[in-house]
Amino acid sequence: MTRMLLRDDQFERIEALLPGKISDPGKTAADNRNFVEAVLWIARTGSPWRDLPVSFGLWNSVYQRFARWSRRGVWQRVFAQLTQDADFEEVFIDSTIVRAHQHAAGAPKKKAIRRLGGLAGD
Repeated sequence: MTRMLLRDDQFERIEALLPGKISDPGKTAADNRNFVEAVLWIARTGSPWRDLPVSFGLWNSVYQRFARWSRRGVWQRVFAQLTQDADFEEVFIDSTIVRAHQHAAGAPKKKAIRRLGGLAGD
């Protein structure tokens, strides 16, 4: 089994927002927890869907469910709920997020050195 990213209390905060509950119309979801963990694994590793570990299920089935939830706005509702609790006491920004203009490095331009008369001693 792949290491889980969410603690039980973290998953319980979003569980009611996820489709496929017994009270929802249609098919009851087999395992929303495992599916959310699969999406988090993809987000954390940056791996392609095809590299999803088999313990999360068939990669294409997981991707299709992710896409369906995206179209229905499920992820937006989950993020909206979670951002209400954000305290922003600590915010981390690194170079993978912040882009600088190519001229922002601040180093002086190198000047070309011209040699007159060719090689020394000529």
